[in-house]
Amino acid sequence: MKAIFISDVHLKRAADKRYGYLINFFEDIKNGKVGLFLVDCKTGADRKTRIDDLYIAGDLFDFWFCTKNKINPEFILIINKLIELQKAGIRIHLGEGNHDFFLREYFHDVLGMEVFEEWADVKLDKIRALVGHGDTADKANSTYLLFRKILRSRLFYHFQRFIPARVLWTIANFSSTASKEMTREDGDVLVDKMLSFAVDKFQESYDAVIVGHCHKPVLRHYTVDGKKKTFVALGDWISHYSFLYYEKRNFVLGYYRKS
Repeated sequence: MKAIFISDVHLKRAADKRYGYLINFFEDIKNGKVGLFLVDCKTGADRKTRIDDLYIAGDLFDFWFCTKNKINPEFILIINKLIELQKAGIRIHLGEGNHDFFLREYFHDVLGMEVFEEWADVKLDKIRALVGHGDTADKANSTYLLFRKILRSRLFYHFQRFIPARVLWTIANFSSTASKEMTREDGDVLVDKMLSFAVDKFQESYDAVIVGHCHKPVLRHYTVDGKKKTFVALGDWISHYSFLYYEKRNFVLGYYRKS
């Protein structure tokens, strides 16, 4: 099994550099060119590497607040590219983040992609992995958790369906900014909190914990009760253009650059 994990792209405008980079990256995934962007990996850059699964662990969009009949025009290009990957036989798994939620109605119900709201229990060969954005790992941030609960409530879900598109996306921008402010912390501090969460999950028989939200790429291995455990913070596509590649029980961080 071969899989790629990314997080925190925060797509907003199709003209943004990271938007174009992600389109190119997805095209390279479809063409089996992942090995070009990996360091110290047995895969090798000279052979095609077809992946089976693509996991996006939250905040693909800087905001969503769309419905199946009302999609922000800026997002059409990336959605079409995800559909291309799906048609090429790659399974798409979308996690919700602190900026994009209510994804199920469109991506699952219309496009048939997997959507997980918080955490996904994933089997990678014989490795049991917990995958998620990670914004709820810090239980001490009660203000943010309340804000998150309100935005994801069924009442708000139904309310936003009747708001005109231009007004809705203005509200979405406000929501995005508010979420940033409530979760704004140093990357190292967030990584430490995520790691503390992961250590607890290692005791629950998980072999790997893979999170986003930190905006800092980190890959660490541990031994717990004689078993190898792996913690990964996926970084972002704002400054790092980082991704995680999995093959044959091995995890490798990659960094994408393409002019």
